[in-house]
Amino acid sequence: MNVGFIGLGHMGSAMAANLVRAGHVVTVFNRSADKRQPLLDLGAREATSIADACASELVITMLADDHALRQVALGEGGILAQLHPGGTHISMSTVSVELTRHLALAHEQVRQRLVAAPVFGRPEMAAAGKLFIIAAGAADGLRACQPLFDAMGQRTFPLGAEAAAASLVKLTGNFMLAATIETLGEALALIDKAGIDPAGFVELLTSTLFPAPAYRTYGSLIAERRFQPAGFAAPLGHKDVRLLLAASEALHVPMPLASLLNDRFHRLIAQGGEQLDWSAISQLAAEDAGLRRESSS
Repeated sequence: MNVGFIGLGHMGSAMAANLVRAGHVVTVFNRSADKRQPLLDLGAREATSIADACASELVITMLADDHALRQVALGEGGILAQLHPGGTHISMSTVSVELTRHLALAHEQVRQRLVAAPVFGRPEMAAAGKLFIIAAGAADGLRACQPLFDAMGQRTFPLGAEAAAASLVKLTGNFMLAATIETLGEALALIDKAGIDPAGFVELLTSTLFPAPAYRTYGSLIAERRFQPAGFAAPLGHKDVRLLLAASEALHVPMPLASLLNDRFHRLIAQGGEQLDWSAISQLAAEDAGLRRESSS
């Protein structure tokens, strides 16, 4: 399939690379031109503008936040203006429910389609083609995108025709991951202060009561205080919690734990943690317990 790909950060680069390896013709665009080169070396084609990336019937975006996606999709010379009628924009970014709903309507008005397809998985899963993809949009659009999803992920979870549902599910999942990080941070602060080996506790925990990948991944990061380089930077985690709170307010659903997490991220970033992995919020519980330590890289 011919597809454009816009946004070559840690996740986007790995996802685009898997599309190329699967034999798709991929035209890549990123505002920082140097990020295109590794994909070009792999066999991708270069786009020097958003218009170039929209030359085919399918274009994927994997961008950091609402502002970036709004600029690329709705700004002057953006996807809405450049994609042909009948074309499909596959939005794989983690963005607000409100923006996804707005994009779906905007694309519909110019006879284009939006498929929302955010993903669960860290960069190493993206590189291995093992992402979990949450997809929502018109049924024919989902079917057309499935070969691309198969190249990037291990399983696709279709959620129906309402694109905004995918964004809400993604934000809710990220909230639950952040809550897991907070739980682990508090538990390991207690274990550590009692003189019990945190790594050994994580091994026990993940071999018995909590064998889930989230506990294994984040338990190890927290026990080893390994927060750099960031697989998912703290400001992005904070952004997702804020977007979840906005969605919960719109639906009148109290989420007190989300409010706590929002405060945790505020504090981490205020203390200079912008470059750390979002799992570094776990160390705030350790600090509260008098266990302040330097993180490992």
